[in-house]
Amino acid sequence: MPIWTQPITVQALNALSANTAVSHLGIEFTEIGDDWLRARVPVDERTRQPYGLLHGGVSVTLAETMGSVGAACSCAPGHRAVGLEINANHLRAATSGWVTGVARRLHAGRTTQVWQIEMANEAGEPTCISRITMAILAPRE
Repeated sequence: MPIWTQPITVQALNALSANTAVSHLGIEFTEIGDDWLRARVPVDERTRQPYGLLHGGVSVTLAETMGSVGAACSCAPGHRAVGLEINANHLRAATSGWVTGVARRLHAGRTTQVWQIEMANEAGEPTCISRITMAILAPRE
């Protein structure tokens, strides 16, 4: 059963990110399931740190983007989702190609959601795992 509380498409999510840090880094949503999102980021001159590896902050940006969008698209109409806390464990370096993340909601409460984002390189090897806690804010009166 889908968790989305509003219409959601890959095209709409990518359009929402136009002219933001997300589009500047080349992050793009690629697939939506009933209870998960998939997005990817290129490992290139925009996203590498000085040693030629995908910058850890870019992995966190991918995770925050996916968790935030997932929470916003699965909370009650009129509610907003904002980040409270994020963590990341960097497991393996990526030096080229794409890193793809899959985000899944672990918890949906009245005022918080928790999302887990698992990232992997093109060989399917894990590069990073992240968890984000989102505050769900009621509509302003």
